[in-house]
Amino acid sequence: METNLAVNLRPMRADEYADFCDYFVEDYGREIADNYGHSLQHGRAMAQADLDKSFPQGPSSSDQTLLCIDALLDGNPQRVGYLWHNTCVEQQSTFICDFYIAPGYRSLGYGRTALKALERSVAKLDVNQIKLRVAYHNRRALALYQQLGFHITGLNMAKPVEPSSCGAMA
Repeated sequence: METNLAVNLRPMRADEYADFCDYFVEDYGREIADNYGHSLQHGRAMAQADLDKSFPQGPSSSDQTLLCIDALLDGNPQRVGYLWHNTCVEQQSTFICDFYIAPGYRSLGYGRTALKALERSVAKLDVNQIKLRVAYHNRRALALYQQLGFHITGLNMAKPVEPSSCGAMA
């Protein structure tokens, strides 16, 4: 892993939003399907509904922050990922809604560097806590977050209810 790695967290432009949506709906839709037993089609529909609710007219239409993560590669800025977070100044916290490093840039330090850049950025707003949710099966992300000082504050759990074979109760 590089030690001199630098990234720039910058607001997403309207012309970049469609690429983010394509990634998010597929990725989060798959997570919903895998974690909650829904079909992939239903998971994608739920992911799209989440985007539509959070960003009704695109990335600048929300009080949430949608960023591109850029790295300087061969002298040119290259988008290596996305970071979506929602700051609550009253609670002095920000919640990472989505954090993504493109597959070709993983395990190179970009994720670690981006999270440290976010921490520096929100500290200027008197934010003293960064929160997030990580999928149970995403051991790689969990390890990164723990290395950066995040700790587990709870567990999400679900249990499927099996349909009754006896029919409706009288």
